[in-house]
Amino acid sequence: MNAGRGPVRRSRLGRAALRVALTAALHPACTIPGYWLATGAGAAWGILAGHGPVCERLRRRGELLVADTLPPWAFGRGGTTVGGVFLTSPAQAARIGEAVYAHEAVHRRQWRRFGLGMIPLYLAAGRDPLHNRFEIEAGLEAGGYLPGPPAPAPERPAT
Repeated sequence: MNAGRGPVRRSRLGRAALRVALTAALHPACTIPGYWLATGAGAAWGILAGHGPVCERLRRRGELLVADTLPPWAFGRGGTTVGGVFLTSPAQAARIGEAVYAHEAVHRRQWRRFGLGMIPLYLAAGRDPLHNRFEIEAGLEAGGYLPGPPAPAPERPAT
């Protein structure tokens, strides 16, 4: 009779062990060093792959370091945030508004919360931004994944 309870007990132990492992992995003692490692890697990539004087390849914009001198092959879509660094090109940077920087700042905070765990978590969330929990949290419209509200119609002069 006791044999039937064995798999249940192991299953509970497995879930408890997973819960403890996830709690430890998401503890700030683990995530903060991962965030700083990712930020260092993003900054190094922005400096090494960027164009122009080295001192102009990174600049601060609010919460973010922005590397906006990169060639288009050096990042995904319109830009990519790695740790606290937003990687983009001069052409993309010219089109980016405050909403996109706010969207990327949310990704920076996600990196800070999850550390290097952000990489597998983001990949597991899927490539479709409309279903990716990280893109949804950052704001689909702000990130350019949804069309913005229609612009108001210009007023016609009274005749």
